[in-house]
Amino acid sequence: MQIIESILALALTLGILVTLHEYGHFWVARRCGVKVLRFSVGFGKPLFSWYDRHGTEFAVAAIPLGGYVKMLDEREGPVPEDLKDQAFTSKSPSKRIAIAAAGPIANFIFAIFAYWVLSVVGVTSVAPIVGDVSPDTVAQRMGLREGMEIHAVDGHRVSSWRDVNMRLLERAGEQGEIAIDVTSNDARGTITGALDGWRLNDDTPNPLSEFGITPWRPDVPAILGQLSDGGRAKQAGLETGDQIMAVDGEPVANWFELVDYIQSAPEQTLEVTLRRDGAERSIRVRPEAKTLEDGKVIGFVGAGVQSVEWPDDALRDISYGPLAAIPNALSETWSDTRLTLVAIKKMATGLLSPSNLSGPITIARVAEASVSSGFEDFVRFLAYLSISLGVLNLLPVPVLDGGHIVYYTIEAVRGKPVSDAAQALGLRIGMALILTLMVFALYNDLMRL
Repeated sequence: MQIIESILALALTLGILVTLHEYGHFWVARRCGVKVLRFSVGFGKPLFSWYDRHGTEFAVAAIPLGGYVKMLDEREGPVPEDLKDQAFTSKSPSKRIAIAAAGPIANFIFAIFAYWVLSVVGVTSVAPIVGDVSPDTVAQRMGLREGMEIHAVDGHRVSSWRDVNMRLLERAGEQGEIAIDVTSNDARGTITGALDGWRLNDDTPNPLSEFGITPWRPDVPAILGQLSDGGRAKQAGLETGDQIMAVDGEPVANWFELVDYIQSAPEQTLEVTLRRDGAERSIRVRPEAKTLEDGKVIGFVGAGVQSVEWPDDALRDISYGPLAAIPNALSETWSDTRLTLVAIKKMATGLLSPSNLSGPITIARVAEASVSSGFEDFVRFLAYLSISLGVLNLLPVPVLDGGHIVYYTIEAVRGKPVSDAAQALGLRIGMALILTLMVFALYNDLMRL
């Protein structure tokens, strides 16, 4: 069932972003007088299609991993004399550049709109208050302490742990100093520290944890809130509302201690002491062995915690008026764009492991999780993925929009097109590069299963 949900989430996510991207090409091509033969969402045989009054075929194809706009083009076959002025190849280099750039630009426009909607609707986020600082880490050496609230990283305002994570990711692998604005005991100031080439874990990067910060969270009592059907907890007789007091005679102070006990005992019988309806009783449960992505085996019983209310002073309600939301949406979009560019640069220079490159399987899993998490998370995921799609398509690689823009720019400067031989060579190099990246991304996906 989860696989089906992930596939549907992937199809929904890529369907939205591909349609927007290709519509950008389509809309500008029409405005430039180019005849569009087909607008396809997906590759392969069309599942269904229809034609508009201009003779353009609109199709939804079977493989939801992309899409394309097919235009009248003399490079792909003879063009009737009366239609030559509508061929893509008949247009000036500036118009062809506009058509090629329109797809990525549509992705950026969508991201701006998505962040504008979130800004106007308003979001509630957990304030980035430090809960614990790990020893011998950058955070500990620079003087971060429990209870400090982070307001800015390197001068960039942050209002959530997501913001902090993204700012830290930008500095991964670098030398020099990092500056963090904090509030401590109602006094605000800036603390700095040396990065010393601080790096992320190659396989499962977690900027916050590896920087040395554990977010503050309220006390969470070990009270069961959800039980999975068929899970070991429910099979053993545990019920929602049970408060776990001890495991094998060892007192359990909170939910996280209970999780530690269970995860450390795969396929071992545990004596669980609980309180139910004011009375204590004991139940034996044997956690199921579960293998994580990194190969570690942990215990798992299929139980979730009862939700806990966050105190009001630990939450931040962020919203803007329709006009004030515009600069905030632009800022969010630029922040994500810069992060994508920095990540590409760091992968190319070895400061960030290529193992972080993701393919359709990871995108499907993240899409499914974001859809399940709610409107805000899904819209943020769509916006960030749209920006990534826009940035990647603008890279000067043949077969991508950026590669075509380079060719048309050279043509505009030289006064004649790049030779067919050079374009053919570039196409082979570009295809080889893209296929290599796709295979590597798919390999990373499979290794994460």
